[in-house]
Amino acid sequence: MKPATFRSMTFGDAIRAAAGRDPGKTAIIYGAETRTFGELASRIAALRDAAITALGVARGDNVAIISRNAIEFIEIVAGLPDAGAAVATINPRLAAPEIAAHLEDCGAGIVFVDAASRAAVEAAAPGARIVEIGAGYEALLAASAAPPSLPQINEWDAWTIPYTSGTTGKPKGVILSHRSRMLVGLICASEFGCFGPDDRFLAMTPMNHGGGLGFPAGILSLGGSIEILDKFEPELVLDRLKHGGITGVFMVPTHFQMIFALPPEVLATYAQPPIKAILANAAPLPQAMKEKIIPYFGATVLNELYAATETGLVCNLRPADQLRKERCVGTTFAHVEAEVRRADGSLCDADEVGELWSRSPVLFSGYWNRPEETAKAVNDGWVSVGDMARRDSEGFLYIVDRLKDMVISGGVNIYPREIEEVLFTHPDIADVAVIGVPDETWGERLKAYAVAPGLTLAALTAHCTGKIAAYKIPRELALVETLPRNANGKVLKTELRARG
Repeated sequence: MKPATFRSMTFGDAIRAAAGRDPGKTAIIYGAETRTFGELASRIAALRDAAITALGVARGDNVAIISRNAIEFIEIVAGLPDAGAAVATINPRLAAPEIAAHLEDCGAGIVFVDAASRAAVEAAAPGARIVEIGAGYEALLAASAAPPSLPQINEWDAWTIPYTSGTTGKPKGVILSHRSRMLVGLICASEFGCFGPDDRFLAMTPMNHGGGLGFPAGILSLGGSIEILDKFEPELVLDRLKHGGITGVFMVPTHFQMIFALPPEVLATYAQPPIKAILANAAPLPQAMKEKIIPYFGATVLNELYAATETGLVCNLRPADQLRKERCVGTTFAHVEAEVRRADGSLCDADEVGELWSRSPVLFSGYWNRPEETAKAVNDGWVSVGDMARRDSEGFLYIVDRLKDMVISGGVNIYPREIEEVLFTHPDIADVAVIGVPDETWGERLKAYAVAPGLTLAALTAHCTGKIAAYKIPRELALVETLPRNANGKVLKTELRARG
């Protein structure tokens, strides 16, 4: 039985609380457009009412948003859940057949879109009710009428349903509760020092992905502000970090690659920005890249998180350990437990590789309509996304590779990430990924895809010799202009395996 004083943690309530403290404070900046907390709270309420009275949204429904980053994105993921609906956040870069599959999967009959996505959504779901951000959206808010009553929203109710990137298979809808993401904000505040009411976070990764929305929502829920960019432009980002009053930013490895490809004179202009923290996540950050980041951005700002949409925050390698603990993702966050387990479920010894499981208040609630997939990922309240890890004697965790990316050659387990780290130290390699391809003799053999004009297999072999065992050196090399990556920077190895 709930105590009489219990109150659920929801995103909408957090925004209203922040508006109550300081309604005139700027919450969101997007170009020349702004929203104060008071305006944001008012528009969220109008959208909630319109969803119930004009759109017929009921508790337990799913709606969808297919849009690039915008202020309205935040309003929609706050207002629609207040009406009782979960918001499926679908990648606007998908093709019409992919959008159709996602909409069919989540069952959303109402879809909020930006202008650029409307045609694809109309082609994908001709029967859907579409609300376009702009004049149509504003008309909906202006015509809102208060419903006779409001639904009771519980903190364990579904807030959003982002879809996995499909790097290892068919995308799945990940059910995230209000509570899980509000606690992400609080845990980040305890860890990074850039989630308080006096902070401003640069939101530039796509909001349809977990961290792209989770971090901005977290800081807004605590009364801090965000500045939104709808795409990544390296020099613009450096300018905002240097001169925009930004204290925190979430970045992925691809962002750093693009930044350090800028001319030296441009880089020199923006060096040592006055920021508190960089949160690096979504894909492994090569050690060679860290050795560029730290002198450029400062020795006290880089954090490499291990997190997933399903697990939320798991662990973080703090600035002081970045160069001391190579290829490491640190120790667990507050309220998080992690275990490295063998296939039989027993705990691994120090430095023994096993599957990483975590338990915390920020876990997902399961996959949408995928009970079998949920059962594979959840074991007695612990969750795994199939990553292989080891834990050293000091308690620091190291992600060795994804279980599904592990290559078995001649009966030996090989982890491509270890090889990729070595290849990244080659001066001519800008980007690289290693996969296993079928081999009649060995079962699988290693193949490297590299962005490295003119590189030869002989040169690659020479570079690896003496750094890793001979059986870990790729036997094939394919030179490519770019690697296939999703919006968060993860290499789509399923696509590379299809080529291989």
